[in-house]
Amino acid sequence: MKFALPFFSRGTPASEALAQRQQLAAYDQVLVWVTVLLMLFGMVMVYSASIALPDSPKYASYQNTHFLVRQASFITVALICGALAFRVPMKTWQKLAPYLFVFTLVLLVLVLVPGLGKGVNGAKRWLSFKVFNLQPSELMKLFMVLYAADYTVRKQQHMHRFTKGFMPMAMAVGCVGLLLLLEPDLGAFGVIVCIAMGILFLGGINGVWFGGIASILVVVFGLVIGLSPWRRERIFAYLNPWTEENALGKAYQLSHSLIAFGRGELFGVGLGGSVEKLHYLPEAHTDFLLAVIGEELGFVGVLVVVVMFYWIIKRAFEIGRQAIAIDLTFAGLTAKGIGLWIGVQTFINMGVNLGLLPTKGLTLPLMSYGGSGVLINCVGLAILLRIDYENRIRMRGGRL
Repeated sequence: MKFALPFFSRGTPASEALAQRQQLAAYDQVLVWVTVLLMLFGMVMVYSASIALPDSPKYASYQNTHFLVRQASFITVALICGALAFRVPMKTWQKLAPYLFVFTLVLLVLVLVPGLGKGVNGAKRWLSFKVFNLQPSELMKLFMVLYAADYTVRKQQHMHRFTKGFMPMAMAVGCVGLLLLLEPDLGAFGVIVCIAMGILFLGGINGVWFGGIASILVVVFGLVIGLSPWRRERIFAYLNPWTEENALGKAYQLSHSLIAFGRGELFGVGLGGSVEKLHYLPEAHTDFLLAVIGEELGFVGVLVVVVMFYWIIKRAFEIGRQAIAIDLTFAGLTAKGIGLWIGVQTFINMGVNLGLLPTKGLTLPLMSYGGSGVLINCVGLAILLRIDYENRIRMRGGRL
């Protein structure tokens, strides 16, 4: 008795049709799982890095599970907000982009108003809402992606002109930079500049202008560092962290971060076995979470994190390239902008932890402790998922 293979489409064998259906699934399931796994892995490591903090006077009133419970709450809210953001069409995001940018600009101003902005460790970067603290600079990273993508699409015919193409965007970024430097938050400003410049470059800005402006920005950042004594001292300490003065001063975090990686070796000392998190390495659950991962899970644990972030960034650029190929230019630039944002911030955080870059207060996306960061990262990746979803609809011949 002979059986004919079923056909899902005309002239397509069952195996090939099944492969096509998997490729054209409603959404990118792997992207969802990688994102969720990074957040859950981060939650575990935040708990491990913060479990000993209540032993210090600063956190004496906290429970051992304080940061674990709060991080779990942040992730829950982030996933809900991400699900809601996924339901918003990209046409709506494009219409809202300028208004969201201006709204966040107002929030950055409010941070600097006495009595409204909340200061931590000498920097005023938060707005307190009692239940949670909002960091507007995190919002600006996402909304700068949307605004720059929308601007590039609207000004496409003027992208080779300085006054109409580049100057308005430069003024917008300059306003953001001025407000961030007053907080101060040089790290966030650096990420936002990379996002804006990257999207303009991908959108076809004149190459000569781009090179000249990039050179000017390098000079500006150099002057900001050179004219700030404490930033200058941090650079000198980074160049030679093992002198007694630096190791006990400006390079204290860097030296203990490197010690953590050294102790971890290949497979680590075991989950929960970190010594550096026992009040030696400051901000172990936020800016230096990767150092705790390196100590407890070793080179293998760090490599897993690096590969997962690499996959997300690579996937973002693939989705963006696909969107541009089917004439969804705003969506494509937004996808690539999200990839730039996650990539630049991840590179800076990892570079700081590994001693490749000077110490800077930037968290590891999706993983480090913090409500604003996890929430905005999740919403950004939900928008990326939405772009991929709309790409698949368009490739099926559907309408958006």
